Amino acid sequence: MLRAHAVILTFISLFFFHAAFAGSDGFSAIRCDAHDIAKTLIGKKMSNERIVDLEKRHEDLGLKDLGAQEISERLSCISWLICGSEFMLLQDKLTVRDVLKVPAHSKKSPLFIGTCDTNGKEAKAIVVAILDAETESGAPTLPAKIAWKIDEKQGKFVSLSAEGLRCPRSGISSVDGGL
Repeated sequence: MLRAHAVILTFISLFFFHAAFAGSDGFSAIRCDAHDIAKTLIGKKMSNERIVDLEKRHEDLGLKDLGAQEISERLSCISWLICGSEFMLLQDKLTVRDVLKVPAHSKKSPLFIGTCDTNGKEAKAIVVAILDAETESGAPTLPAKIAWKIDEKQGKFVSLSAEGLRCPRSGISSVDGGL
């Protein structure tokens, strides 16, 4: 009898341990009918599991990995399709520091991540921008329509004036290549 109780207690303990830790990541708090998905993700710890497992567990969100880029030793930019919209997460190791809801982009208005020139001078910050590829086909750099810089110290996306901002084609990260 004592042995049966020990087995039952072990199973109950394992169940609660699994329930407490399995599947807990920043995506678990999201609902597609929520008004501010970005705000929900900020400060959350993300899982370090295989992408395919994350996507499968969060099929209800239409979760899809769109790629990542290392910004510094501790910061990464990770793009996800969540509930039909693209979100870029700025992560400090596994903690989400900031989230940018990425505007629609296409071959004519590609998404860019990298360094750009402002009025001919190289900017030091990493820039996320939607470029205008429609007006200058073949040019080595393209003007930005809208842009943010990544503040590495604060771990934030900061709005940046697009005036005079030109970015090289090599940093285009749109799925269709944007060329």
